[in-house]
Amino acid sequence: MLRKVIALAALGFAISAGPALAAGGAKAPKHVEFGFEGPFGQFDQAQLQRGYKVYREVCASCHGMNLLSFRNLGQKHGPFYDPDRPNPNDNPYVRAIAAEYQVNDIDSETGDVIQRPGTSADRFPNPYPNEAAARAGNGGALPPDLSVLIKARHHGPQYVYSILTGYADPPAGLNVSPGQYYNPYMSGDLAAFWSGDAHHVPVGGFIAMPPPLRPDGVTYDDGTKATIEQQAKDVVAFMTWAAEPKMVERKQFGLAAMIYLLILAGLVYASYRRIWRNVAH
Repeated sequence: MLRKVIALAALGFAISAGPALAAGGAKAPKHVEFGFEGPFGQFDQAQLQRGYKVYREVCASCHGMNLLSFRNLGQKHGPFYDPDRPNPNDNPYVRAIAAEYQVNDIDSETGDVIQRPGTSADRFPNPYPNEAAARAGNGGALPPDLSVLIKARHHGPQYVYSILTGYADPPAGLNVSPGQYYNPYMSGDLAAFWSGDAHHVPVGGFIAMPPPLRPDGVTYDDGTKATIEQQAKDVVAFMTWAAEPKMVERKQFGLAAMIYLLILAGLVYASYRRIWRNVAH
């Protein structure tokens, strides 16, 4: 009876372990620290400006930010916030950035679809008119919207940073289809494409996006060296801000609330001691 139980347990373990070996998994995200992390973390405005430049010159050709408006760039703690112009609609940088884009509109006289320069009230336009056009322009893959992508991924900032900096040559024995790229930080099942030892399937997966960053791919206005790692950190910071532009205010409110509750707790305890000091317990 004991042998039968042991055999069944071993069989169950083998069955459960099989798919894990076949899937290969993905590497854990790289350990990288960002200044906006932690209870007291804040955004670095210069980094946000660099991150916007990376998005504008590298990412915006394929990825939209449909939930972000141009005026958000000039709001408090945003990349182009100006304390002298707290109203982002009056911010000349925001207005100039918006005017660089062409957005769809309707001619009030003819009803025809026209394009006009963007204004601070407009949302970031999508580079493709519809999903079919986006897939046609990317080999069948649909580029995700970057508005809240950081929030949609576990360990979002570290994950996106790892993907951007983690492209590598595929291991020998891994058959990569045309239009696909190997990335060890991308989750996937490589067993069907692996001709090596079935018990040593490489970790990672395929991604349709070619490596987007290259050294000196952008020129930073503040003179920062545009390495791949620096560009990745900057654009991740910008994407994190875009996903939660009120993050700093939320942290400040939370800190103020904790201080208030501590003071209130002290007052309540002092009142308790005063009211019941002459009452035997």
